[in-house]
Amino acid sequence: MITAVDSNILIDIFWADPEFGPRSLAALEACTTQGGLIACEVVWAEVAAGFQQPTAANEAMRQAGVRFVPLDARMALLAGDAWRGYRRRARRRDRLLADFLIGAHAAIGADRLLTRDRGSYSRYFKDLEILDPTRAR
Repeated sequence: MITAVDSNILIDIFWADPEFGPRSLAALEACTTQGGLIACEVVWAEVAAGFQQPTAANEAMRQAGVRFVPLDARMALLAGDAWRGYRRRARRRDRLLADFLIGAHAAIGADRLLTRDRGSYSRYFKDLEILDPTRAR
């Protein structure tokens, strides 16, 4: 089973968030025992922004067992379609296109998405299984 990992989970872990870090780490470890972990370039960049050196970010991702898998054209088109639907429906625009790229990457390239951000993903990628470490399953 392949699990795509959202940036918020990795940031919780790498910066030892006192509220979410332990649950995010436990969820990531559980996913690791069930199969591989992947992240797209959007997640990679969002995580890397918190490190002083790109090599440190790359090493942290490697140690966490997260493999870099880039978006492809099909994923980008799905993200664009979902983004268009969001822009058409949303009164407040508090979502970024990056969120839709992450969702499309997971929807096509993985079996599920590990994230604390359930809202947009479950609304715009209905067939995508969402794992949220902050909620009981």
